[in-house]
Amino acid sequence: RRVSEVEELPMAWYVYIAKTKNERYYTGITNNTERRIALHNGGEGSRMAREQGPFELVYVSAQFPNKSEARKREIQVKGWTKDKKKKLISGEWR
Repeated sequence: RRVSEVEELPMAWYVYIAKTKNERYYTGITNNTERRIALHNGGEGSRMAREQGPFELVYVSAQFPNKSEARKREIQVKGWTKDKKKKLISGEWR
């Protein structure tokens, strides 16, 4: 779903994709995307976040019932090509 269409629910988990200043994609999970992107942009989190920021949030999934289910989808998406991630972001792929 497009980022503007997301209404986050408490305790739900989401897969998100953020674009770096170098046009790379970072895929992760969170229960609060705004807070997570702010942490990334503050240099917290993964090594990539510290080295590749700032980030622009470009995709947020539908909610997952728990962290485990979100993590499974994150792993799947991380294995995709950049082109396939672009299609997910644009809504051409689910």
